[in-house]
Parts: sequence; structure tokens; C-alpha cells
Amino acid sequence: MIGLPDTITACLFDLDGVLTGTAVLHREAWKRTFDEFLRKRDGEAFQEFTDHDYAAHVDGRPRADGVREFLRSRSIELPEGTPDDGVDEPTVNGIGNRKNELVLKIIDEKGVNPYPGSVRYLEQAQRAGLKIAVVTSSANGAKVLDAADLSRFVQARVDGLVIRRDGLRGKPAPDSFLEGAKELGVRPEQAAVFEDAQSGVQAGKAGGFGYVVGVNRADQAGELRAHGADVVVDDLAELLEGTE
Repeated sequence: MIGLPDTITACLFDLDGVLTGTAVLHREAWKRTFDEFLRKRDGEAFQEFTDHDYAAHVDGRPRADGVREFLRSRSIELPEGTPDDGVDEPTVNGIGNRKNELVLKIIDEKGVNPYPGSVRYLEQAQRAGLKIAVVTSSANGAKVLDAADLSRFVQARVDGLVIRRDGLRGKPAPDSFLEGAKELGVRPEQAAVFEDAQSGVQAGKAGGFGYVVGVNRADQAGELRAHGADVVVDDLAELLEGTE
């Protein structure tokens, strides 16, 4: 009924970029954070944080993991710090906290808009009796779901707070998706993963999930297929064609 194999009984959705347009807000916050840090550090040798950097090193990962991966790509080493570090601290956690401060400000200024096609898909999945979970690396999952009026669809939420609390490995490891399936009471092969990040589709493939849907919001269809997507769509509504 909704473009999935008949064996699928549950849907595990990433949030930013799959259900809501907040991925662009995260990308903006990361760019502002890293460019500010790099300008201060490198002066005239400054090289900006690019869309490629975001897709390859940051997108879909827990905040601190994204900081580490990007810094590693630039051969930069910083102390880890602690989760309570101030936003001006030159540590992994300090940079991550600066980004979070910025993204919350941007969300408050611009609001959260769900993709209409994703809302239609959630409605159809709910109508079809599929179980629904949101699995996101963001620590702001509850805030974004409420702001977008999507909490009504969600039976389980695994977000950055849960990942940190339970010591789960972040994407591209499959831990968070496996936890989402566990909370819904289904086996991985019974669940479909919906992801717009390369690290996310990689996690879906690694977890042995029954179907992995890549959502191409950033002109990276080939990369999503290469990292494990069974199908790639530009919008979830494409999966509903001929079913409504």
C-alpha cells in the first residue's frame, strides 16, 4: 500500500531532512560554527566548511561525532572537554554546544515545517497499521516533532538524548535504529529505515533492516545508493503513487 515490501510492519524515520526541513537549518548552524572556529584558528589560511564537508563528515551523526569527524578530516586535534563546556571553549564539546545554541536560535527564528509529502506518508502508514518510530541523532528531537505537529504519529523516539544516555554508537553504526525497532517490538528485517544522510542509510544496511529508503534532499542519489539504500526518492510522496 505504501511502496514497501509486504514483510514490513514498522517504519523508522530519521527526522531532519526526512520528515522536516530542519536539515538545512542544521547545515547552516554547522557552517556558521565551523567557519567561525576555522577563521579564528587559521587566519589567512582559512578554508570554509562546505556542503561536501557536511554530507561526508557531519550529516546524520551525533553532534560530538560530527565535530570529531570533520576536525579529523582537517587534521585538527582538540581536547574532548565535557558535555557542559561553554560555547567558546576550544574543545569538541564546546564546538558542539556552540552549534546547538545556534540551531535552536535558528529554529526559533524560522520555525519548523514538515514536508507535505512526508505528512501524507505518515498518515498513510498510520492508516495501514504500521508502527512508527523516529530515530534521530539530534538532541532536539522532541522539540522539533512538537513544533512540526508530528508527535501524534510517533510511537517511539530514539534521539540524541537517548543515544547519550544509553551509550549507543551513533550512525553509521546501526545501534539507534536497532533500539527503535526494539522499542516498537519488531525485528530489524520487519522494519524499513528512511534516511537522507549517507551515514544513515549505511546504518540501515549494517543493521540488517528489511528495506532502506534513501531520501534525496541534497542531490546525492548516487551516494545514497552506494551506502546501502534499496530505493531512492526525492520525496516520500513518490512511494504513494498509485496507492491513494
